[in-house]
Amino acid sequence: MITAAPLTGIAASLNKPAHSEEIDRALQARVSAREIPGVVAMAANEQSVVYEGAFGFRDMAAASRMSTDTVFRIASMVKLLTSVAALQLVERGKLELDEPASNIDPTLASAQVLTGFDAKGVPQLRPAQKPITLRNLLTHTSGFSYLLWDPNVVRYLKVAGSNPSLPRMPLMFEPGSRWAYGGSLDRVGRMVEIAGGQSLDRYFSDHITGPLGMNDTGFSLTVKQRARQARLHVRDANGKLLPQPLEKLNVPKVFSGGGGIYSTAADYLTLLQALLNGGSLRETSILRPETVALMSANQIGDLEAGILKTTNLALSNDVDFFPGVQLRWGLGHMINIDPVSDGRKAGSLTWAGLFNTYYWIDPTMRIAGVIMMQILPFADRQALKAYRQFERGICHTLGRPA
Repeated sequence: MITAAPLTGIAASLNKPAHSEEIDRALQARVSAREIPGVVAMAANEQSVVYEGAFGFRDMAAASRMSTDTVFRIASMVKLLTSVAALQLVERGKLELDEPASNIDPTLASAQVLTGFDAKGVPQLRPAQKPITLRNLLTHTSGFSYLLWDPNVVRYLKVAGSNPSLPRMPLMFEPGSRWAYGGSLDRVGRMVEIAGGQSLDRYFSDHITGPLGMNDTGFSLTVKQRARQARLHVRDANGKLLPQPLEKLNVPKVFSGGGGIYSTAADYLTLLQALLNGGSLRETSILRPETVALMSANQIGDLEAGILKTTNLALSNDVDFFPGVQLRWGLGHMINIDPVSDGRKAGSLTWAGLFNTYYWIDPTMRIAGVIMMQILPFADRQALKAYRQFERGICHTLGRPA
């Protein structure tokens, strides 16, 4: 029987609120049933961490236990850091939300829009009628779409791979006309490097992770951090979790604003706490309150957001985190317009990483939470059950009315 890792650090010294043991039991039950290999979950209000738990194993084969300082690959959860970085540069007058992004990065000029395929399967392209803006990129309304969730991208790349005259990645629609999750934040990362005059890793370190003391967040790992890293587990066709080899340690020379970063639950919660506090934490300010408010507001009008249909079941299930709930996008987060039954309030902010890491910020309850696992496919059903139980427990026992 798998048992919980003993709580360490903050958790050991917390006076846990009444009934938070229910969260412990729920997460431990998921591990004990071998539905997930291991999990770290944390939540905070403006002042302090209010829940912390580590259960199960970093590696089911080696039986190395999860701890609250376990390092995870958080993939797309780097997008929030990239969004914060871009908005810092907006505050400094180095970037503009509604000017053509090509003013900063010329590779974003002369974009082509895919309008369809002819009878022979040849892609049909036309010039974009509107320039791509930073606001489009931050809200995923730029037209860039991911292969993993867009069959048109799959079809296009099959043809483009053998036809060098075609653009490497056209837009799937006119900027501002639709929402599609894609590589927009990679382009934002490049804009941050150009406007900020630094590589993205150095910019993060100097302006976000360093000032906030997020010392375990970065694009590469030290040997000591590697010793705390959770191993990815892949679910086979029968639902069994299979540990995978750790990726090779390297120091990248090119940095993505959309993925490829490591962090811990504690580090990431620090960022969420700063945003919950209007951009400041422990005398350190990373954004102005009015900028944080802008991040948290619907920026896409009536466009539908947040529902993804997979093109590769090995990497992701279909994604609809909140069936029946209206979803929109701000400058960095998905927003649930309606309250979630038995959970977060309307206007809460959220997103996730490919390996089943998730966060949310509830401005009404004044609570932020993060939960980290290392499982493929994304939106794994058992991982989502653990996430939902954690959220419900936090909302029931630790949330407080505005």
